Amino acid sequence: MNQIFNLQEQGWKLLTTEGFFSTIGPLWSRQVDETWEYGLHVEPHHTNPLGIAHGGMLMTLMDQAISMIAWSEAGRKPCATVQLDSHFLSPAKAGDFIVARTEVSRKSMSLIFMRGVLRVDEKEIMTAQGMMKILHRSSD
Repeated sequence: MNQIFNLQEQGWKLLTTEGFFSTIGPLWSRQVDETWEYGLHVEPHHTNPLGIAHGGMLMTLMDQAISMIAWSEAGRKPCATVQLDSHFLSPAKAGDFIVARTEVSRKSMSLIFMRGVLRVDEKEIMTAQGMMKILHRSSD
């Protein structure tokens, strides 16, 4: 409970998610300057047999954060991940709070190029670059 209180004091709010991420979360969000940060408290079920945050879970968090910023950049049109390249830099463990921050690198009529970083405190644990396709029709 103290963790939640501390997060709320820092401006974090629980974000309701649907679909796959709702099974991983909860996801936290807060606005910082002109952009958003997303956070996840690492729990034991997020870890691999070595006791560190599972790489697939980190990729899912990054994909979710990139998708949310791309959706906003696309004028709230749905976007689909076309590519997501990642570099794992350092481990996270149960009890850590991971913060995802992403930004748009470039945008075309149909694609948004993104980059992002996951941090625990000030330590970068993962960087990524991604490409999101803006879906203009349901058949895209």
